[in-house]
Amino acid sequence: MTPLRIAVIVGSTREGRVGDRLATWFVEQAGRHDDLAVTVVDLTGYDFPATYPAEPTAPIRAFVREVGRADAFVVVTPEYNHSFPAPLKQAIDYAYDEWQAKPVGFVSYGCRSTGGHAVDQLRTVFTALHAMTVRDVVGIDLLAGEPTARCTDELRRDVDALLDQLRWWGLALRDGRAARPYVS
Repeated sequence: MTPLRIAVIVGSTREGRVGDRLATWFVEQAGRHDDLAVTVVDLTGYDFPATYPAEPTAPIRAFVREVGRADAFVVVTPEYNHSFPAPLKQAIDYAYDEWQAKPVGFVSYGCRSTGGHAVDQLRTVFTALHAMTVRDVVGIDLLAGEPTARCTDELRRDVDALLDQLRWWGLALRDGRAARPYVS
C-alpha cells in the first residue's frame, strides 16, 4: 500500500517562533509509523506577496502543489491573541480544491493555553474549504516546557491518537477521491 502522505504545515512565521521545533518533534514522533510519509511545509520557505495577486506567483503555485500532493495535513499553530497567525490564513486561502475531502489535524501551542482558540477557528476555516478536521489535538502549554525536551507518555498518546485518526480518514478519503471525484 502507498504510504499516506502527510504535510506538516508550520503556521508561524515570527522570528523566535517555536513552531518549527514542534514540527520537527512531531515528524520524529510520526517517524515511528512505517505507513506514513511525512514532509514539513514551512511557511517561512515561501515568499508570499503582501497582497493577494491577480495571478498566482511562483511561491503560491509551489505551496498549492505541496497541498495538492498531500493526502492529509497537520497544522502546527500557535495561539496569538486567541487566534491563529495571519500568514497561516493567507497561505490556506491560496489553495482551495487542494484541501477538499482531506483530513486535517492540529498541533497547537501557547502559554497558559494549549492553542484551543486557534484550533477552533481553524476548524471553521477548513470546514468552509470542505476539509475534514479530526477530533483529537496535540495541545502544548509552553509554560510546562517544550515537548522536544520532555516527550511524556501523555504527549505520545496524543500524537498516536491524532495519527490514528489522520490515517483512518486519510486512507478512507483517498480511496473515496480515487473512486469518484469530490463534489463541492
